[in-house]
Amino acid sequence: MSFAADVITLFPDLFPGPLGASVLGRGMADGLWSLEATQLRSFAHDRHHTVDDTPSGGGAGMVLKPDILAAAIDAIAPAGDLRPKILMSPRGKPLTQARARELALGPGAVIVCGRFEGVDQRVIEARALEEISIGDYVLAGGEVAAMVLLEAVVRLIPGVLGGADSHADESFENGLLEYPQYTRPQVFEGREIPAVLTSGDHGKIERWRRAQSVELTRARRPDLLGD
Repeated sequence: MSFAADVITLFPDLFPGPLGASVLGRGMADGLWSLEATQLRSFAHDRHHTVDDTPSGGGAGMVLKPDILAAAIDAIAPAGDLRPKILMSPRGKPLTQARARELALGPGAVIVCGRFEGVDQRVIEARALEEISIGDYVLAGGEVAAMVLLEAVVRLIPGVLGGADSHADESFENGLLEYPQYTRPQVFEGREIPAVLTSGDHGKIERWRRAQSVELTRARRPDLLGD
């Protein structure tokens, strides 16, 4: 069974966007994963297709209505659908490589793209939406965040990147940042490829790469080392 992603959005024309290009697009064409984008306004009750209202208690902006969003979620993921339901939200738990890998091993995901000031808390609770953030900043909407989440996940689906070891040494896969990479020419603007990488000694190369990963991680992301 392939990975099936459904996105609920006010801007379905934004999809697949970059998700339809390169290896991700080929994976989609090969049936390794699928993507459907649903227009939230299709579930509105009035002729203006209203999906939002003013926040209770006052305040700026608008809030997505719970009944409209619940109807969309229920239509896309009826009872028995085991896919996690995710809300892209700046107040959510940070997206991690570990969570991306968990999702990649599952049947897919239903992703809600937030807009305006947010989503009525009652639908978040009633539909058990998992709130995920892609960083400590705020975007105009959840569409770009949904694309980031899906790219992080889809590239881990077996067969999408090709060889099973294509991402084995990448940043965060082993708790460290990835070591520096080099390729020909041997000398670029006076800078040479480190000699160890052309030595042919695979043991030394692995030790060098490990040391470089630890050094980079300690300098840039010491939190990953727990120091």
